[in-house]
Amino acid sequence: MGEILTRDALVAQVAGDRAAGLTVAFANGCFDLLHVGHTRYLQAAAAEGDRLVVAINDDASVRSLKGKAGNDGQHDGQEEGRPSRPILAEADRAELVAALRCVDYVVIFPEPTVGPLLLALTPDVHCKGTDYAPDTVPERDIVNGYGGRIAIVGDPKDHSTRDLLARISGRSGPAAV
Repeated sequence: MGEILTRDALVAQVAGDRAAGLTVAFANGCFDLLHVGHTRYLQAAAAEGDRLVVAINDDASVRSLKGKAGNDGQHDGQEEGRPSRPILAEADRAELVAALRCVDYVVIFPEPTVGPLLLALTPDVHCKGTDYAPDTVPERDIVNGYGGRIAIVGDPKDHSTRDLLARISGRSGPAAV
């Protein structure tokens, strides 16, 4: 089981891992309702290094990013009918992600982007999902600046928390078998 660490403890742990010659892969996300797309993304990210750090958006940043979903599943902050995001509190999301065998460390971050955390850790590999291309990763300049690399990992973006919430609320049909 992975460890849930504060930022300072994580920086120290990663420094120790580096001193031992280990490489560090980094992934991030909200992980609001853990689904198969998340696990495939994190398994693929773990294959990019000896240690996998997963940064999870805190509750306030998830509210800012995802807000409240309307009938069309898009963030609009207005429509009734679906719960506000996040569904699960940050501590619960961190515990679920840390329980995955492929995850070594979990940290919760409050900033709107992982840029400050990337600068603090300078992971060898910054892993993003297949909804990105290397030239569209928002943090690419930061990663390139410290000499890291970007890896696009996971399966096609066929799974989403938004779609899962729609299915739970009965707004779409059952999953294909």
